[in-house]
Amino acid sequence: MADISVRPMAAADAGPVLAIYQAGLDAGNASFEVTAPTWAAFDTTRLAAHRFVAVDRAGTVLGWIAVSPTSTRAVYAGVVEHSVYVDPTAQGQGIARLLLDTLVASTEAAGIWTIQSGIFPENVASLRLHERAGFRVVGVRERVGRHHDRWRDVVLLERRSPTVT
Repeated sequence: MADISVRPMAAADAGPVLAIYQAGLDAGNASFEVTAPTWAAFDTTRLAAHRFVAVDRAGTVLGWIAVSPTSTRAVYAGVVEHSVYVDPTAQGQGIARLLLDTLVASTEAAGIWTIQSGIFPENVASLRLHERAGFRVVGVRERVGRHHDRWRDVVLLERRSPTVT
């Protein structure tokens, strides 16, 4: 991990970020989406202050994390939903955890009290990662949507900040 660092995501990262996103979608257990969005759509739906990439010494993007607001209602201003994706060739190196830890620090500094996520139950590695990072399961939405012609469940997780009150 000494050769990997995290920095804010920039527009110049669009190509590798969207390629990593598409690789995750192609694997089949990351999202109901099947095609990564355009950079313009990605950029307008994720909060700029809480988007990060993990890079190696050469500057190659190995993974990313970003959040979207869960609602436009003021009462939910401190609640975000996150996504984290790691290049398939770089998985298993602790990159997702490094990105999650960076995100938690960033969101807590901004007064965000809850990070939530929905994960397919088949994505066991992601569920374990989130549990180790302090997320808890709050429920399962059974057969909530169809994905590749089959019904899928989604495990809902959240991390409540112990410091933001």
